Amino acid sequence: MGIETELSLSLTPGVASRLARHPLLTDARPVRQRVINTYYDTPDLRLHRERVVVHYRKKGATWLSSVGRVASSTSSTAGYGEWEIAGEPGGEQDFSHVGDSALRDWLDSLRQELRPAFTTTFTRSAWLLEPRDGVRIELALDRGWIEAGGRRQAICELGLELLSGGVADLFSAAGELQTELPLHPETASKSQRGYRVLADESLQVVKAGPVEINPGMTAMAAFRAVALACVRHLQSNEHGVCESDCPEFVHQARVAIRRLRSAIRIWKPLLPEDLVTSFDPRWQTLARQLGEARNWDVFRAETLPTLATAFPAAAEIACLSHYAEQRCAINRQAASSALKSVDYSRLLLEFTAAVLGLAEGDARRVDAFAPRCLDKRAKQVRQLAAEALGGDAATRHRLRVEYKRLRYALEFFAPLFPGECLREYHRSASGLQEMLGRLNDLAVATELSDEGLPGEQGETIRRWLEVQSESLLPALGNLLSHFNRQAVPWRNQ
Repeated sequence: MGIETELSLSLTPGVASRLARHPLLTDARPVRQRVINTYYDTPDLRLHRERVVVHYRKKGATWLSSVGRVASSTSSTAGYGEWEIAGEPGGEQDFSHVGDSALRDWLDSLRQELRPAFTTTFTRSAWLLEPRDGVRIELALDRGWIEAGGRRQAICELGLELLSGGVADLFSAAGELQTELPLHPETASKSQRGYRVLADESLQVVKAGPVEINPGMTAMAAFRAVALACVRHLQSNEHGVCESDCPEFVHQARVAIRRLRSAIRIWKPLLPEDLVTSFDPRWQTLARQLGEARNWDVFRAETLPTLATAFPAAAEIACLSHYAEQRCAINRQAASSALKSVDYSRLLLEFTAAVLGLAEGDARRVDAFAPRCLDKRAKQVRQLAAEALGGDAATRHRLRVEYKRLRYALEFFAPLFPGECLREYHRSASGLQEMLGRLNDLAVATELSDEGLPGEQGETIRRWLEVQSESLLPALGNLLSHFNRQAVPWRNQ
């Protein structure tokens, strides 16, 4: 989903057929055009790797040759652009109109290697919306196909482009459409999907990437970058949650929400109270739905094989395995339903609108904001660490949660503190979090075993799990000591 002046929303063909009856469109007349785009690349896809798009587009009877640079998902759009001239495919490639001289020279050097890679062909029905004075929005329904390598993928999406007015007007129009129609924010462009069809890619698990912030940013601008990166991370895995049995998709979707909720907590002193109270509980509810699926996935994939080795002849293991298989299927379906729901689609759109609409406030720079945030989290960790070794599983879980929040904060602010000191601190925090995660998995496994084998039936297994937890406590103590000796990197620049 674009975050500047354009929005893309996916919809089903059945919903598309009802679009023209929406109250926003009843007084507008659509303009229909056949649009054909042929995308070019080298055989080894060098343009794709360099985020450069070269294509010919035919709208109606007019052909245009287009060259563009695509901004990364975490960067600003400054320095990126698109250049067009009249031109038809099949002739000599002409890059003289490209305003970036380095890009122009690079493309000239590849001219003889460029070949058609894939084609998008669709019918566009476009309406001009003028919801109030000074606001003009083009709404375009595209229906057709992406074709590459003898394969096809359907196109059915709605695009909204802000021609005049503010970004809030764009989201307001999208929200009004969403009240009547099930529309879902789309993150991947047609060209991105075209390359996936070309490669015949299966769904890929996407992990969190670095967020591009810099010391000159305001704290609020940094929050926008972090929050929107977390949403992209979540959406990059949502199709996998809905369409695949691979548990890693649920895991990464859950990580994305945890990171997002951590960011909301970090920036809470600067955020409007209504943003926090309106959205954090909704993200928490979604995280819990995914958390149930993740807990049973871990139990089935990691805990049960260990139990089967420890108790090879126990009939209880087969019973527990059957119960876990059922719970995994039920919770995976619940996770899929949650990400297919209208509530989830609205949450994505409303949260993105709220984040983009944030005022700068006191315009505090992020390099002044970050150290105080990290100090606060490190202090909370130290306080809980003193209680962890002598405490119970709940105490260690609280410590794990605080370490995780500290680790996420370190990742968010990492570009502000370059150097080996931060990397060593992060490695130490990650190692400690991994150990706390193992202890938490054993605690959760005890609870799930109790659910699957209640009462005396599962007593032997539960006791064995408790002994495994106790055996890890000395290693936890060593990791805590090592972490506490680390220099604080954000105060040693």
